[in-house]
Amino acid sequence: MRPTPISRKTLLRAAAGTALTGVPLLAAAPAARADATALQAGKIADLTGPGITTRFGMEATDLGIPVRTPDGRLLFVFGDTFQNATVGGGWWRSPVALWGAHALLTDRVVWTGAVGGEKAQQLWAYEHDNPVFSTVLPSDVITIGGTIYLHAMVNKGLGNVVWTEIWRSDDSGATWTHTGAKFPSDLHSGLFQLFTWGLGNDGYAYVYSTGFQPDKPIILHRVPSARLTDLNAYEPWGWRDGAWAWGNPPTPDPGGEVRRTVPAAARRQVGLHLVQRRRLPHRRHHHGHPHLEPLHRPPRNPDLGQCLGSEDDTHVAQLYGGYVIPGSTLDDLHTSVSQWNTQTGWPYHVMQFRVRGFGG
Repeated sequence: MRPTPISRKTLLRAAAGTALTGVPLLAAAPAARADATALQAGKIADLTGPGITTRFGMEATDLGIPVRTPDGRLLFVFGDTFQNATVGGGWWRSPVALWGAHALLTDRVVWTGAVGGEKAQQLWAYEHDNPVFSTVLPSDVITIGGTIYLHAMVNKGLGNVVWTEIWRSDDSGATWTHTGAKFPSDLHSGLFQLFTWGLGNDGYAYVYSTGFQPDKPIILHRVPSARLTDLNAYEPWGWRDGAWAWGNPPTPDPGGEVRRTVPAAARRQVGLHLVQRRRLPHRRHHHGHPHLEPLHRPPRNPDLGQCLGSEDDTHVAQLYGGYVIPGSTLDDLHTSVSQWNTQTGWPYHVMQFRVRGFGG
């Protein structure tokens, strides 16, 4: 049965606050765990909005997925973007991207230019609300050698991913070409739609994935970094015949928030930073062979969620996204967080937050 077309506004309203997205933070081993009371979270600045990104023709946008480019700059990739400061406010594009920089990690990100010229252009050409799909949303980006890879979801209707695909840029984000990688939306029971991936120190990229719906669990794969676009090279991690092993069918985390199990990746410590359900869940583990281990301690979540109308720099309503900005450490973690007032269509913007205390 063909899905009933749903307006772009309806699609994003349903996704706001429930999208499970994030970027793995690969860091050195931290000091001993600090008490939860030592955590400090606060807003650094708005990164998009009127007067901030007006010159790029993108007053309303979200996501802002950051990556370090091969030439050393920062690139932030955004989702559904509009010229004026409201959802649906003209000149709809997705994805778009801005280059940025900060003198020190503690400073706000300053935009240095837009991909496409004076105004931020859509990274590749297509028409929104066409007969096949409505929009293409970025899922995650990763730099491997001299190439940036972008995993994207092609969507039609509410919570309906038609397929996912991987694009690449070999000039630090200036131009993009399709890699030929196209993954079916029902792969692994629909749990291979929304990616968050990180590069290990063992030649593999590690991929957490889930469905683009709020009630889906998470699964883990690894893939040789040189074969990122080869679906046959993705190796799942799962439990079978009394043991965990690569190559077993992928075993989901039924909690959907990495609350009971945390995979180890490439014998390195991984901090998985997610913004979901108004909080910043954060998990970490120690060096060791890739495995799933139970966590009995409650999550250490600086609460950034709050009801509309009673917000401050540490409490923000209707937030989602949550991407670690390159240069962050567990001691000083900076993240791009989206907010969308679904009742009025504004604010619909990206902010920079700082969280301190994870590293002890």
